[in-house]
Amino acid sequence: MPGAPTTEEPTSTTGLIGAAVAVTVWGLSGVVAKNIDMGGMTIAAYRFTLYAIVMSAVGWRSGIRLTPKVLKGTIWGGIALGLDVALFFSAVKLTTIVNATIIGAMQPVVVSIVAAKVFGEHITRRDLVLGLIALAGVAVVVTGSTEAPEWNLAGDLAAVGALVAWSAYFVANRLAKDKVTPREYTLGSAFYTGIINIPLALCFGQSLANPSTESWMWLIALAFGSGVLGHELMNWSLRRIPLWLGSTFTLLVPIVSSSAAWIFLDEPLNPIQIAAMILVLGALGLVIAGQSGALKKPRPLRR
Repeated sequence: MPGAPTTEEPTSTTGLIGAAVAVTVWGLSGVVAKNIDMGGMTIAAYRFTLYAIVMSAVGWRSGIRLTPKVLKGTIWGGIALGLDVALFFSAVKLTTIVNATIIGAMQPVVVSIVAAKVFGEHITRRDLVLGLIALAGVAVVVTGSTEAPEWNLAGDLAAVGALVAWSAYFVANRLAKDKVTPREYTLGSAFYTGIINIPLALCFGQSLANPSTESWMWLIALAFGSGVLGHELMNWSLRRIPLWLGSTFTLLVPIVSSSAAWIFLDEPLNPIQIAAMILVLGALGLVIAGQSGALKKPRPLRR
């Protein structure tokens, strides 16, 4: 942003590792949700309420509480995450895992634009072109599965809504960095997500009845895996790496998720989709490679 100093975060090795682990466990969440015999919003309500309880217990030992300051500093991130998980889990119930995750994989394009315009993070014309190529690839993937038995337009639209909300969650994290710690942000956003999805589930006619024993096992896995481990690590990492770089790491999600869906759910991938996925991941992989090389050199403040 001309006339404003950059707020780009320095990159640390631990931040990169944390982000990589976070997106790996996130990639498995859609497949796990597919095995739970509950509506998407009900899954989100149970998962994040349980997740908030666990985070409260963890935070209590380190002096972190759901104070008015924490609730105020995390409200926008909590609303964004609440809408994201409601829409995403609804999407994976309606459409294919591949479509839901590939659409979500476009988050780096959205976040990179915001990071450049709002936070002054560096993005080149080359990266913008590669982003447009990736967008074209996503369109091919979605079109290529319209004849698949599990394809559903409403599911794809829900995935697009989740993409917008997921991008907002990352941006809200950066905006809240001077107000709350990473763990406070994780705790507060989890609380709001659970609260938001309870009325949403009821409004859309989804039962909040006590889950079966098997469903409870999968919900606990989601709460501790993609919740405590995934969100805690990513929120921590986003204070140690640039926003666009943390967002770009989410490109690992469709790789993990699609592979797991193929192995465990027998979801097919046709040659056109595979080629388009390679195009998407290849284009955005070049963004990572180019930016990673640039980050090795100190970048002066732009005035």
